[in-house]
Amino acid sequence: MESKFYIYNTLTRKKEEFKPLHAPHVGLYVCGPTVYGDGHLGHARPAITFDVLYRYLTHLGYKVRYVRNITDVGHLEHDADEGEDKIAKKARLEKLEPMEVVQHYTLRYHKAMEKLNVLPPSIEPHASGHIIEQIAFVQKILDAGYAYVSEGSVYFDVEKYNRDHHYGKLSGRNIDELLETTRELDGQTEKRRSIDFALWKKAAPEHIMHWPSPWSEGFPGWHMECSAMGTKYLGEEFDIHGGGMDLMFPHHECEIAQSVAALGHETVHYWMHNNMITINGQKMGKSLGNFITLDEFFTGSHPLLTQAFSPMTIRFFILQAHYRSTVDFSNEALQASEKGLARLLEAYERLQKIVPAAQSTIDVKGLRDRCEEAMCDDLNTPIVISHLFDACKAINTVADGKGSISAVDLEELKAVFSLFVEDVLGIKTEADDNKNDAYKKAVDLLLDLRLQAKQNKDWATSDKIRNELTALGFSIKDTKDGFEWSL
Repeated sequence: MESKFYIYNTLTRKKEEFKPLHAPHVGLYVCGPTVYGDGHLGHARPAITFDVLYRYLTHLGYKVRYVRNITDVGHLEHDADEGEDKIAKKARLEKLEPMEVVQHYTLRYHKAMEKLNVLPPSIEPHASGHIIEQIAFVQKILDAGYAYVSEGSVYFDVEKYNRDHHYGKLSGRNIDELLETTRELDGQTEKRRSIDFALWKKAAPEHIMHWPSPWSEGFPGWHMECSAMGTKYLGEEFDIHGGGMDLMFPHHECEIAQSVAALGHETVHYWMHNNMITINGQKMGKSLGNFITLDEFFTGSHPLLTQAFSPMTIRFFILQAHYRSTVDFSNEALQASEKGLARLLEAYERLQKIVPAAQSTIDVKGLRDRCEEAMCDDLNTPIVISHLFDACKAINTVADGKGSISAVDLEELKAVFSLFVEDVLGIKTEADDNKNDAYKKAVDLLLDLRLQAKQNKDWATSDKIRNELTALGFSIKDTKDGFEWSL
């Protein structure tokens, strides 16, 4: 762990050198999906961002405990405190048990993550499996005097907390102004202030998902699960908490307040947030009609799509932008990523076939250091990709017979590509489902027959094989060692 790794801490709004609490062990908590619907492209971004973080920390030699939660209770329709539980609503409408809904969408989420080559976390706790821990956490906040019981529900007293601490430090919200504008609501609801948020909600008679508690038969507020499960699995203080930028307020802001109220101190040392994916400048969402599921991307079945895009194209598209920048979706942008990925993987494949020479006429030294420097600068994946593309030019020069590379340089180049393309960026190098081993062997067989025909000066057969493969969309290139092809 000689490299100094810098990450942007959303709480302090600056890049900081990463110094884990208990090196070489690292605690990483990431807000996972709310499993009540099909995942869309926006859901893929945090999964891929923190997958790369997990991979890179592991590469640096840390032993990472990666916790990614599943929200399967307490996420209400209108905001954090009001409306019907989304999973319970879906269960009611489809006449299913809530856990059937959870299981269905959790399995779909896992399949999508597997296609995107997102590694599974060390622990994947469900909110519904940690009700006891959440009740205990709520009781600590009550005991500390920062919450109140009202009609069977428990609410966090933001005004009282803000007098003693600072509510809004993560998101930069001016809570004094918010409190001033909400005073007129006193007495109109069971909450003292509209800004107060639920720690525990009393369940209505028709509510399917509920548990016994000291205050009522009910269910935990949405924010409570991460505070309870994060500290359960990573301790009262841990290194990194991540999620999408849309979770900064109110979710993560409430987490900070809950932890300070219950424990007397903050739990998280580094907050990391990825930015949004937009369509025509708008956040992707069902209400705007621009919601495209991952399955629709993979199959091309949405009206906004001009074609299907492979999971690795989606992953590459996301990694071509820095995780803290906004990415605007378009078919043209994804098509450009598809071509760029193909160019990168084609060069990587050509690299494996290069025969070393006595000496190098190309300079590949320093590639590893440049890629490491970019990754250590707050996971700058687009810079890593640009360095790899520069190396692709050198690879193609040698593969085309216009340069040479020594055995030592060749092995280093192969090792760097393997590390950064596969292990760090998580790009699968194996072909997609349409180009499996049998498919490749069949094309190789045809081109071997063409090579034999050329050697026998059977130009008619040679030309027939080449022309018909070209008509099918294959690109065939004769080389000094035989041939190369791509689709």
